[in-house]
Amino acid sequence: MSLLLAMLSFSFVMSISPGPVNMVILSSGASYGVRQTFPFVSGATLGFTLLLLCIGLGLYEVVQLFPDFLRYLALAGAAFIIYLGYLIASLAPKLSIEKHKRPTFIQGFLLQWLNPKAWMACMSGVSLFSAPEGYQPFLSFLLLYFLVCYASLFSWSLLGDRAAQLLNSEARLRLFNRLMGGLLILTACFLLYVQFSASA
Repeated sequence: MSLLLAMLSFSFVMSISPGPVNMVILSSGASYGVRQTFPFVSGATLGFTLLLLCIGLGLYEVVQLFPDFLRYLALAGAAFIIYLGYLIASLAPKLSIEKHKRPTFIQGFLLQWLNPKAWMACMSGVSLFSAPEGYQPFLSFLLLYFLVCYASLFSWSLLGDRAAQLLNSEARLRLFNRLMGGLLILTACFLLYVQFSASA
């Protein structure tokens, strides 16, 4: 029981805490609503779950053998996060923006694989909740994390949807989009700084 509580606590804190994925969901929820944000939420949840599964089934050892991998991942991830930040910051302040500009399932999926925070969460979780005698503890952790991640990311879309009630003018929505996009770009820069200062 204590192990399940530890898994639940770890999953919740890592999923609900602010990060690139949550910022995109918050902004999308405010601009498009919960329903239109759901594909991105689903992509991000499934992308993270698959990443966790791959790391748990052996990718962890590969990453340990090639420590420079995380540096290259940080570069690619930061570039993608900055790109998404630019898209959000430059959104027209209208709720009727074309469908193809909304965050997509594929973007959510890819963002998790290019997100250094997701890799750190997966590697930490695998090291904490794997057992040498078998995969049962890890698979329990995987299932629990999937459910908690889905609920947490969905709650960010609800928060964005509620925030839209305060963003009842084009000027406010424009300011909000620029703020979210700017924070996303700053987050990418911070992730790069942490990664490269740690390896210096």
